[in-house]
Amino acid sequence: MKKTQNVTIKGTKDGLTLHLDDTCSYTELKQELDRKLSNSSRVQEENKLLTVKVKVGNRYLSEEQKEELKDLVRQKRNLIVDDIETNVLTKEEAERAKREGEIVSIARVIRSGQVVEVLGDLLLIGDVNPGGTIKASGNIFVMGTLKGIAHAGCEGNDEAVIAASVMKPSQLRISDCINRAPDQNSDEDGKSMECAYISENHQIIVDRLQALIQQRPNLTRFEGGR
Repeated sequence: MKKTQNVTIKGTKDGLTLHLDDTCSYTELKQELDRKLSNSSRVQEENKLLTVKVKVGNRYLSEEQKEELKDLVRQKRNLIVDDIETNVLTKEEAERAKREGEIVSIARVIRSGQVVEVLGDLLLIGDVNPGGTIKASGNIFVMGTLKGIAHAGCEGNDEAVIAASVMKPSQLRISDCINRAPDQNSDEDGKSMECAYISENHQIIVDRLQALIQQRPNLTRFEGGR
């Protein structure tokens, strides 16, 4: 019966990728990794510095174990660890991911000088007065008049959107895009909600809310999918 390899080394144009089995013991893994790196012809023959990506699958590694693997790789004269990838989330990462997927509801008026920032989507029941600011890592929905600053996707989410019952902002931001409000609002009577999103040209577009059906078909958080 052929013995299963616990360590697989693959060369790339940028360096090496190490695939480490996630079912064997940690001790066995270290021993085989040390042996294979020592016998790797590319490690011995290359004079230039090689970067190494380590993929550990579903194995949980403590910070101490990560440092042990990095030190083991560093002992080889021309290797340096670029990244250790794992499919396992820490408790803190899992809690943050949960918060980012939630909708935070707030009922209040955001007045001049006030800043409200949340993880996940923000549902504001109230107005944002001039000089007020609302920020969210996800989408922003304002059930009221938006006259201040709204920044959706503030941690780099280009798919985030902003929607308001009355869209008269002093400034709109989505991810790293900024759009100052036009001199005249496209729906001056405020009879229909409007939305803002990043177009394919990486520009913020303000349109009627119905446009989101085509632009963001996966925007389904209010449909009981979560």
